[in-house]
Amino acid sequence: MGTSLDVLKHEMVPNHQIMDDEEVTDLLATYHLSLDQLPKIYHDDSAVKAIGGEVGDVIRITRESRTAGRAEAYRLVVKRPKK
Repeated sequence: MGTSLDVLKHEMVPNHQIMDDEEVTDLLATYHLSLDQLPKIYHDDSAVKAIGGEVGDVIRITRESRTAGRAEAYRLVVKRPKK
């Protein structure tokens, strides 16, 4: 048996947070988007699983950037299609 790895503690993995409904509403209004226009992330992504994300959640991904200081990206959690 191997040891369990906390993917969120790895230095190359940016901060992932599930956004609440109010935050999502504000995000969509600010950028004049609908939910399905957001970039997608699969429900079985290691970071999504680590934070307890579910299909339909919107995830805020925050990265430290040397040029921008801090950069935020947003992803809609979707189910991975079956092969």
